[in-house]
Amino acid sequence: MAVDYTVIVVYLAGMLAMGWWGMRRAKSKSEFLVAGRRLGPAMYSGTMAAIVLGGASTIGGVGLGYQYGLSGAWMVVTIGVGLLALSVFFSARIARLKVYTVSEMLDLRYGGRAGVISGVVMWAYTLMLAVTSTIAYATIFDVLFDMNRTVAIVLGGSIVVAYSTLGGMWSITLTDMVQFVVKTVGVLLLLLPIAVVKAGGFSEMKAQLPTEYFDPLGIGGETIFTYVLIYTFGMLIGQDIWQRVFTARSDKTAKWGGTVAGTYCLAYALAGAVIGTAAKVLYPKLGSADDAFATIVKDELPVGVRGLVLAAALAAVMSTSSGALIACATVANNDIWSRLRGAVRRTEDAHDGVHDEVKGNRAFILLMGIAVIATAIALNNVVEALTVAYNLLVGGLLVPILGGLLWRRGTAHGALASVVVGGVAVIALMATHGILANEPVYYGLLSSLAAYLAVSLMTKPTDEAVLTAWRERLAGQTPELVSEPVPAPQ
Repeated sequence: MAVDYTVIVVYLAGMLAMGWWGMRRAKSKSEFLVAGRRLGPAMYSGTMAAIVLGGASTIGGVGLGYQYGLSGAWMVVTIGVGLLALSVFFSARIARLKVYTVSEMLDLRYGGRAGVISGVVMWAYTLMLAVTSTIAYATIFDVLFDMNRTVAIVLGGSIVVAYSTLGGMWSITLTDMVQFVVKTVGVLLLLLPIAVVKAGGFSEMKAQLPTEYFDPLGIGGETIFTYVLIYTFGMLIGQDIWQRVFTARSDKTAKWGGTVAGTYCLAYALAGAVIGTAAKVLYPKLGSADDAFATIVKDELPVGVRGLVLAAALAAVMSTSSGALIACATVANNDIWSRLRGAVRRTEDAHDGVHDEVKGNRAFILLMGIAVIATAIALNNVVEALTVAYNLLVGGLLVPILGGLLWRRGTAHGALASVVVGGVAVIALMATHGILANEPVYYGLLSSLAAYLAVSLMTKPTDEAVLTAWRERLAGQTPELVSEPVPAPQ
């Protein structure tokens, strides 16, 4: 295992080094939170794919393949479809808004009265998303070093918190690009073909397993529908995803770069399901489906390759964890704390106090990182935590966000009613039907929609001046009030 350990240690050291490099580059709020809004197509595509394909997509995707066969790909497929829909239909307009958070977009659209409540919901989602990713470190480090769960969470979480705090989005972008390459090589180019060969090829897999393992809809129509509601719609509105859209150099980069990333997700989904199906042939009686990834890596891969593939799993977890962490800190600082202290800012960085803003956001990443690590140590059930996060996001925020983008008659009162009614409905239904039940997101979403439509139609339409400013911002016609520093030559 010495070679495998060396690969992992070099990888982790590289992540910290990129955090240090990013710290030297992130000199303004824009650089720190959205990488100066100047990522080109290649880097944008790689980092977007990295953040959406985390531990759940890698370890969980292989586990679903082990349990259901090829139809286990549906969870990650719905993530890819959501990213494609966001990129094709909405990302260009989102990028032109030149904001930092989803709540700022709601304020622009509805006239400045939707921020704190929507910010709290988004903060809860991003916090739980970061927690679920951090818990996954325990699984990977247990395979690598037979490490205690708490120590593994602290070690993995501390590395992510360190490079994220140092350089913000620049550090995360650089590390995500490396993580994207490592995942591509480790999972798609190495683990996938090796797993299929070890299982005897597709013909042997079909001979050894029931036919439902090769049924595209074997996982069940209701499950697929729930995945669409949670993950496809979740991709459309999550702060962690939008914050990556804000990093694009142009609206065309956001549209086409995101389309490439979404297509990559579809290939990754199929790869995970095939690997899981091969693992079912090799290890038909595993105690847990989620053990399939670690087991096939540990037992079937040669020295060195095993370390690279485990680094790929670590990369998947770290990319989602760091993206969720900076999103959580951005929402906590810009949408909640700044508003509560009466210091909301709507413009890009002012020339005076730029460094203070960077320090403030850096402090919030550190604070939220400590909270994430502590919560991850206290929680055990990753699936339940992730379900709570997405139920709150979709049930509380999907309708007012998409309504603001698509329906001119939507009002601030309607948006607030939608957030409150949908959020309360989701929480109440999770308490009565169980966290993993389908009813919370179904009825939470319906009640949110009903409240939005009814209250919007019963209240005064949004002021025409607000709508005019909104349309100009969407079209990219409103210049930024304070120009950003001139980008350094690349």
